[in-house]
Amino acid sequence: MMIDCHHPSSMKDRLMFFYNFLRSPGQVGSITPSSRALCKQMVAPIDWEQAHTIVELGAGTGIFTKWIEQKKKPEAVLVSFEKETKMRKRLEPLFPDVRFHEDAVDLNRVLAEAGLGKADCILSGLPFANFPQELRDQIMDQVYHALKPGGVFVAFQYSLQMKKQLSSVFEQVSVKMVPLNLPPAFVYICRKDDGKGVSQEDF
Repeated sequence: MMIDCHHPSSMKDRLMFFYNFLRSPGQVGSITPSSRALCKQMVAPIDWEQAHTIVELGAGTGIFTKWIEQKKKPEAVLVSFEKETKMRKRLEPLFPDVRFHEDAVDLNRVLAEAGLGKADCILSGLPFANFPQELRDQIMDQVYHALKPGGVFVAFQYSLQMKKQLSSVFEQVSVKMVPLNLPPAFVYICRKDDGKGVSQEDF
C-alpha cells in the first residue's frame, strides 16, 4: 500500500508551518514539514502488528499522524500531543479517531486517565534542542515511564545533541542519519529494557 507521507502537507500547511516557526521557533523547530524519507525511517522500528497503544509527540501538520493512522491496526489507539493550538485544532477534525492533547508533560496522566496502560511505542517530532534542559528532563522522564518494557521511543532531531541524554535514559540507543530531508535529520531509536538483559548499543 502506498502511503502519502506528504498528506496533509499541502502548500497551505507548509505556509502555516513556516508561520508557526517564525512565531514560535522553540516549539516548532523547523521551517518545513518532514520528508518522505524521514517518515519511512521514523516508522520502520515499530512492530505495527503488536502496537496497541501508540503515542505521538509534536504532531505538527499531521504528516506522521497520517502515516501512523494508515500503518496501525484498526483496534490500536493513537494518542497525539501538539502544543500549538491552531495546529492541534486543525488536526482534530482531520483525524477524528486520534485522541489529541496539548502538553507532553501530561503523558502518563493522560494514558492513566484513559485506561490505556503503558505505550508500546512513542514517536516524537519535538525539537528537544530548543527546549530548556529542565523541560527535556521532564519529557524524557514521562516518555520512559510511559513505555512498557521492551517499548520503543523513536525521535528525530537535527543534531546529535540528544544522544548523550537518551543513552543515559534508555538501555539501547541507535542513530540513523536521513540526508534526504531539509535540513538533514537524525533518527534516534531507543528501546526500554524488556527485563531480559537488553544491552547498550553504541553507534
